[in-house]
Amino acid sequence: MGERLAVDPNKNSVLYLGAPSGNGLWRSADSGVTWSEVTAFPNPGNYAQDPSDTSGYGNDNQGIVWVTFDERSGSAGSATQDIYVGVADKENTVYRSTDGGSTWSRIAGQPTGYLAHKGVLDSSTGHLYLTLSDTGGPYDGAKGRIWRYDTESGAWTDVSPVAEADTYYGFGGISVDRQKPGTLMATAYSSWWPDTQIFRSTDSGATWTQAWDYSSYPNRSNRYTLDVSSVPWLSWGANPTPPETAPKLGWMTESLEIDPFDSDRMMYGTGATVYGTENLTSWDSGGTFTITPMVKGLEETAVNDLASPPSGAPLLSALGDIGGFRHTDLDAVPAMMFTSPNLDSTTSLDFAEASPGTVVRAGNADAAPHIGFSTDNGANWFQGSEPSGVTGGGTVAAAADGSGFVWSPEGAGVHHTTGYGTSWNASTGIPAGATVESDRKNPKKFYGFSAGTFYVSTDGGATFTAKATGLPAEGNVRFKALPGTEGDIWLAGGAPTGAYGLWRSTDSGASFTRLSGVEQADSVGFGKAASGAPYQTVFVSAKIGGVRGIFRSTDAGAGWTRINDDAHQWAWTGAAITGDPRVYGRVYVSTNGRGIQVGESSDTDGPGTDPGPGTDPGTDPGEPPADADCSVAYTVTNRWSGGFQAEVKLTNTGTAAYDGWKLGWTFPGDQRIGQIWNASHQQTGAKVTVTDAGWNGKVAPGSSAAFGFTGTTTGDGTAPGAFTLGGEACAVG
Repeated sequence: MGERLAVDPNKNSVLYLGAPSGNGLWRSADSGVTWSEVTAFPNPGNYAQDPSDTSGYGNDNQGIVWVTFDERSGSAGSATQDIYVGVADKENTVYRSTDGGSTWSRIAGQPTGYLAHKGVLDSSTGHLYLTLSDTGGPYDGAKGRIWRYDTESGAWTDVSPVAEADTYYGFGGISVDRQKPGTLMATAYSSWWPDTQIFRSTDSGATWTQAWDYSSYPNRSNRYTLDVSSVPWLSWGANPTPPETAPKLGWMTESLEIDPFDSDRMMYGTGATVYGTENLTSWDSGGTFTITPMVKGLEETAVNDLASPPSGAPLLSALGDIGGFRHTDLDAVPAMMFTSPNLDSTTSLDFAEASPGTVVRAGNADAAPHIGFSTDNGANWFQGSEPSGVTGGGTVAAAADGSGFVWSPEGAGVHHTTGYGTSWNASTGIPAGATVESDRKNPKKFYGFSAGTFYVSTDGGATFTAKATGLPAEGNVRFKALPGTEGDIWLAGGAPTGAYGLWRSTDSGASFTRLSGVEQADSVGFGKAASGAPYQTVFVSAKIGGVRGIFRSTDAGAGWTRINDDAHQWAWTGAAITGDPRVYGRVYVSTNGRGIQVGESSDTDGPGTDPGPGTDPGTDPGEPPADADCSVAYTVTNRWSGGFQAEVKLTNTGTAAYDGWKLGWTFPGDQRIGQIWNASHQQTGAKVTVTDAGWNGKVAPGSSAAFGFTGTTTGDGTAPGAFTLGGEACAVG
């Protein structure tokens, strides 16, 4: 339901927000800078989708769900006086103010027994239209209506396009054509099978036509053509029988808008993308209109797993709802998701480290199969058999040479197979539901984790033995083995109420050591080593130095550099992370609804491990001009036994902008930088060079760049007394 946020069309600095959770109606008079509750509004709503749900989701009061203005009751620069508000209350769903929000009243005669998902007003005719459903959606809704309210006479009219008895869906999206009075469109948002439906009226709802009809059941006659050539995976690789089509017109179609400046342009949202047309009015003349995706790559999917093989496609993804993709071009929409089998949600995938053409994926589906195999790096797939009782994908691992697989599906315990899953045998010594991974060098060695205990198999997954204990027993835990090295394992996860952090084992899981300085970690992955570095680059989604972010280490976790910033956080990033084994610094980060984020390093070789003899990082010229003027403020923000935290602000006091910078200093004691954020660093003895993070390298005159770090010391962390930039001394203070 919604939109909850609305801007006054006559005075744009006035905004209204309908709050969820019973928090009322709010108003801002200064373009959203400050807000105050409209205490005169009488009804905060009372509808919860599932009152018995105790999670806080289904039992949440959905509150006030939309705000609509009658722009005729105001003038440019003066606030609109007539305002309509929709409330999640089946008996009292629409309220009106005629004095700019000072007082409110329930509109008499309104329909009851339904929720008004949307309310839009045609200012040319004075009609307010409501789309109604028996539930809040967006998934469900078994019946619905469309009502019209005449704001002049106060009369209510049911203008629904079908009889109530014939609806098996609710109405959601609705829009009026601002160029053509009396023209409106609405969606049957919860019609999943055989398709959604879109309705159109050119006479204020007196009569309607619809986007498709049955010509002779099950065959359909469509008023539209649907061209998905720009995003071909929207067909799902399916070939359904009529009356279903591929691609579908949509589902969960809660939002539809006609361009207020162009009657031919319309867009609507579905559960897969945003569709639209540029020749909508062909509908009215009896012709067909063309629908195309209006975006590329938009799908609010959960990213469950990621893999970057050493050859073949640079990235393989396991995604919720749409299965996953083989990404051969990081800048282009993939042609098709994984098929044969089609998995609704891929929960885990893996490739054979020494034979990356061999790939396996497991996931959720309504019925078998739940697993698929590929011998050409994920380009083509075939389904495998599965043990009895499998109900979900779980996790799966491929042997380093592709000779076998270990699978921990939902519902059936851990199993192993040789070949490509023609038959499966139960593994012993490991509990059902354990997370499984493979050693990336020894093809007979597999690993498992469950409830704080680490398990190891040395016979291809046939038997497992419990090894290390004392690892996080609560929360989500993920682990990865280092490519090319037997027995080197990194484990991330836990919960705030217990153990939570990053651990490493170099003895195949017999023991683990926690990495100090990493306060919390959720996922870990590996990428190409920096130039001259003896260890592969480690990436984590973690909390380090009190900061949540994406971090990189080029020295096996001794030091960390934050590689995102506060403007690029993407909420949950803990499901999966991996570097690219072919490109130093490239990292792939999972999100939950914001796609796969790809990070590229501005330093293509990396910082290395030692600047080498004869290099003085304290006088590195950097990028600014030789006569660069600068001021440095160095502040120790925290101290503890053996360590400290500092923040540094570099200010450009000159007249020319910095196009990248390197700041040098010499510590007065034995201080060593550990974790650093918003920059990278090199340190030789007491001499330090800190380099910009790329995004903060350009510093205009009078502007500043800031970074911070944690360090170790046996002293008190005394601040350096001098700083240099481009060989020139900076002012301190």
